[in-house]
Parts: sequence; C-alpha cells; structure tokens
Amino acid sequence: MTNKNYLEELNNSKKPFIIYKSNKGFDLYTDFSKKIILTNDNVKKFINESTKLKSNKKETDLFIGFFGYEILNNLIGVKVKKQKGLNFPKGIFYKPETKLKLPNKLNYKNLEIVKPNTLFKININKASYKIIFDKFKKKIKSGETYQIKICTKYSNKTQIDALDFFCRLIKSNMAPEAFIIKDRGYSIISCSPENLINKKNDFITTKPIAGTLKKTKKLNKIKALAFFKKNIKETKEHNMIVDMERSDLSRICKPGTVKILKKKTVEEYKDLYHYVSLIGGKLKDKVSSLDIIQAMMPGGSVIGCPKISTLNLLNNQESENRNIYTGSFGYIKFNGDMRFNIIIRSILNYQNHSEISVASGVVIDSNAKHEFNENYIKAKALMDLYK
Repeated sequence: MTNKNYLEELNNSKKPFIIYKSNKGFDLYTDFSKKIILTNDNVKKFINESTKLKSNKKETDLFIGFFGYEILNNLIGVKVKKQKGLNFPKGIFYKPETKLKLPNKLNYKNLEIVKPNTLFKININKASYKIIFDKFKKKIKSGETYQIKICTKYSNKTQIDALDFFCRLIKSNMAPEAFIIKDRGYSIISCSPENLINKKNDFITTKPIAGTLKKTKKLNKIKALAFFKKNIKETKEHNMIVDMERSDLSRICKPGTVKILKKKTVEEYKDLYHYVSLIGGKLKDKVSSLDIIQAMMPGGSVIGCPKISTLNLLNNQESENRNIYTGSFGYIKFNGDMRFNIIIRSILNYQNHSEISVASGVVIDSNAKHEFNENYIKAKALMDLYK
C-alpha cells in the first residue's frame, strides 16, 4: 500500500493517529490501547508510573501526547488565574500499539472542495499590545523580569482537514519538531522548531531558540548570523535564555557536566531565520522523569527569565488561556528515555474552533511595533494554510 493510500484510508477511518518528525522522515503512531486525559490531580501519578511499566523493547513501549501550558505551571507550583477560552483538556497521552515509518514527503491531499474561513480575529490589537508592552517594560526596569514573552492569539471558527493542513505545512515549512495529533473532536498541527528535552540513558540535551529575523531576498544564513552577532538586543536575549536553560539543566545534571555543545548557529525556515544553541549534560543518579519535567518545563525560551517570576507576571496579565501553546508535545518511553518539544507554530482546532498563538520576547531595548510585527510573521505561515 502506498504512503498516499494509507494516509487517505487512515484519515477517512476516523481512527486517531499521531505523526511526529524523526531524523529520516516521520513516525506514525496509531491503534491506541489507552488514552489518558490529564488533570492537575493525576498528572504526577501518570509521569511517575509511565516509566515503571515493563518494557518489552518494542518501539511502542511509550506514551505519546502533550502537556498543556496550565498543567505545566501547576506542576511547578505556579498559579494560573481563571481565564476565558476553550474548555480543552490540560493534556492527553496515548499508548500506541502500531508504529510505522513514513518518508519526509507525505503524499496526501484533500481533493474535496473545502473552503475554510480565512478571516481571523486577534485578541490583542496593536494599541492594546503597546499598553501591555509598556507595562512589562516598567517591570523590566524595576528588576521583576529581564525578558518576557507577550502572547497574541489569532482565532476563527471553521472546519479543517488537519492532515491536509499538516502535509501542506511541512511541504512549505518543514521543522525538526513538527507533529500532528488527529482525534475525534480535535486536532493539533505544529511546525515547531524547538526541542526542549532529548534524554537517552543518562544524557540530556536541550536546544533553546532565541532570536528571529524575517527573511528577505537579500539575506542568507551567513548574513543572518552576522546580523544576530552584531545585534545587541538579539544577542542579549539569546544569552539570557541560554544561561537560564543551563541553570535548569544544572538542577538535574551532575556538577561540571553541563556544556554548550553548539553555540549560536542559524536555522532557516520559510519566513524567518532563528538563532539557536544546543546544551547538554549528564544526569544525576536517581533523577526521575518527574524531576526532569519539573526542571525543564515550561520551556524558558518561550516564557522569559527568570522563569518563575516571569510566569507569574504573564499569568496575572493574560485573560485568555493558552491551552497547548508553550506546552510540550512528545513521548516518555517505559525505559525512562524521553523527547519533548515546545509547542509553538501550532494550530489547535477544537470543536471547529481554530487557535494560533504566538509570542515575541521583550527586553529593555525592545520596540513595541517590531515585536508586534514579529508575532504576525510567526503566525502568517499557519494562517496561509486557510487560504
């Protein structure tokens, strides 16, 4: 059976499935024997028990799914006030019984004439953004935070074919942490570029991204790198996040083992360039999966720093829930290995309501107009799918 026919039959069957980017293509997970909907009450038990199950050395000896933003705050004792928005689960994990390898090119296209709604509402307009921006600038000047990420949300009401959207998205904007979850009542598609946790045996890495540059015809990766290195604001922002991620890793790694493995490189995407580093370390003895998740999540590069005080500022300011945005998607294997991304560049479609959330970093010398426009650039690749 061809890749195209299989995906078409799977999509038409209404059977839930997950596709996740791998090194050589994609991994498809389906035939789920368990579906665990997470709450603030059961999340710790789920994480602790997921690595106590007997491993038969099968590729399906794992749970795959996502932690939402709110539940990750709860895990580290940070309160999120009651907010308006979708009544969407705080996290869902699945136990697959089937795993298939797929190539980089996914041959699926919806041939039916489907016209999604192309109009999006933004929850914070330019004027409102400026007010929040100025408020947080004062917080930076007073030392309550050094960098903070203001979230804006684009939403509409429409029915979509999530698999069609995903296949078109990766064709135009392939990303190393891309994934899709398709289940009854909801779907998530994402071209996330950022890996938060990659743990194999006793070694763990994280890949913070801090720094964004809009692509133009005159730019290439070499010129983009030169721009980032010369730009004081982008360099300052990147250094802050790298230092914070090193600090997070140091809580769970043996002293002296946390190293910067790749320093300040550039990755290229459809509409922009990113400034990226890679950090790794050797885990302390008897560190649990819960210890790792509590130390690393939510990912600092999409929050700001210092993490806890910045989370408190954001949670007091934001009136709408983030749902999946700046949560984490990935898997926990029965043997304790895990891989998780940061959920950004994503669409949540729940009961035919679509949400696209984006954020940009504010530091002392940031410009409100520039940051607001950067948010739009990040959302554009996803909103283009609705055209």
